[in-house]
Parts: sequence; structure tokens; C-alpha cells
Amino acid sequence: MERFAGNPILKPIEAHAWESREVFNAAAIYLDGKVHLLYRAIGNDGISRLGYASSKDGTTIDERLPQPVFEPASESEKNGCEDPRLSLIDRQLIMTYTALCEFSHIQAYQVALTDISVNDFIQKRWNWGIRRLPFSGIRNKNAVVFPEKIGGRYVMFHRIEPDLCVAYSEDWVKWCDVMCVMKPRVTGWDNWKIGVAGTPIKTSEGWLVVYHGVSVERMYSLGLAMLDLEHPEMVLYRSKTPILVPKADYERFGKVPNVVFSCGNVVIGDRLFLYYGGADSVLCVASINFDELLALVHK
Repeated sequence: MERFAGNPILKPIEAHAWESREVFNAAAIYLDGKVHLLYRAIGNDGISRLGYASSKDGTTIDERLPQPVFEPASESEKNGCEDPRLSLIDRQLIMTYTALCEFSHIQAYQVALTDISVNDFIQKRWNWGIRRLPFSGIRNKNAVVFPEKIGGRYVMFHRIEPDLCVAYSEDWVKWCDVMCVMKPRVTGWDNWKIGVAGTPIKTSEGWLVVYHGVSVERMYSLGLAMLDLEHPEMVLYRSKTPILVPKADYERFGKVPNVVFSCGNVVIGDRLFLYYGGADSVLCVASINFDELLALVHK
């Protein structure tokens, strides 16, 4: 993939206490002629909140709000709201994120889910809906909802460590038929744990999914998978080699070194834009011609 020459596109702002330490891992959605980003920010208190920024061309930030647009609001997320992902279904934006709390100095994280209307989102009226815990009490994260129903049901990818798993729901409340989709390989770039990156992309050949893989050396890289359109638990293709690995200094050095971690991707024209956190410290973007990306799958 081609890294944007102006990376990182977002850095911490020291004067803003809520985003003074790190900004990274952003959800992305293309609406109303621009890319909207909800990015994870950590400030002086060490708690993750979500900020908003947007870009008309996919790379240059045109707007960035000075205050967070989503913050912890319950005991289950009192220590932070992390790693958002956005999906558009029936004029509603569904946001999944990781709800973090702490018990006896042990981190407890769960998948959380909420929604907001497209109109409210575009107008920056942050009227978020009910916050739900689809798998209450289960240590689970890295969730994303598919952008349409499959077989009459909503579909969610999530990670029950170390595997990438799927779950189905008819009402957003009860999730069932949980099963493993992919496991870490025995050797290679994704041999420790894996998880979904941004929202799956529907193509004529299947659901194209970017996923992250972590090696036993603790290096985070990004690869591809192609899934069956009607049965997304069926893997048709999986990268033998990653499409993005930590190479640039802003990916190799930071709070967590050697990390490229994505929560959002959009297609604009003939290019895929992939938004990712570099070393858990800054937000970056890389892009590739979409047909060229599909050609990798054909190989």
C-alpha cells in the first residue's frame, strides 16, 4: 500500500487535556462527499474518548472538533471507550467499540454497541442511542458489524482471543451462532492473534475484509481475507503475506512499537483508503487502487 506522504494525519494536541497523549485507531465512513473519522484519543487521565475529524480528499484533515464526541457513560466503560468501527445500515450508523473497565487492577474489556442517525451524525448532533453489551461479561473486543443483513440477520465479527469469530442477531440485542472464522497460523506474520480491521466491503466475489495479525514477536501487521457473500464464516482467501507492515518511524516507535492497527477503511472512486494507528500514538492513512487490491486476492 502507498503511505500518505503527509503521515501522520492526526497527532495529539497538548492543549486539549482529553487528547494530549495519543490519537490513533479511527473508525471511518464516507458520507456527504467527505470521510468522517471517529478517532481514539487518550489524554492526561489515561482514559480513551472519541474525537471527530473529517477530510474531503481522504488524506488532508479539513475539520477537527476541539471536544470529544463520545465519552464513557457507564460503569462498564468507566476506564475508556476504545477502537470504534462504523457501519451504515438503513440510514443508521452502527458503532461498535471496546468498553474498558478495571477490577482489582485487572483490565476487563467487552464489545459495546450503539447507534446514531446519519442526519444527526452529519449535522454533528451527537445523539447516540442505547449502549449495549452484546456479550456481557465476556472478555472480547475488535468488533465490527457488516453493512447489510445476510440471510435476514445482522452479522458481527469480533475476537474471542486469539480467534476472529462471527455472531448473528435479529434485533441487535440477542446475538447467537457464535463460531470461529479464522485462527492464528502456526507460523508467519499472524501466528499469535488476529482480529478484524474496518468495515467489510461487499464485492461481486465476496466480502473483502482487512484484518490485523499479530506475530509472537508482537508485531502488528495488516492483511486481507475474502469471505463468502451468503456465509461470511466461510473463508475463500486469506493473505499469506501482509499488505502493510510497520516500517516508517511513526509505526515503529511510540507508545507500543511496531504497530499498524486499523479500525476503518473507505472506498473513494477507484481507491481504498485505510486509516490506521501508528505505534498506538498517531493516526495515519495508506491507499491502494481497489482493482489492484482485488488482484492480490486472485493471486
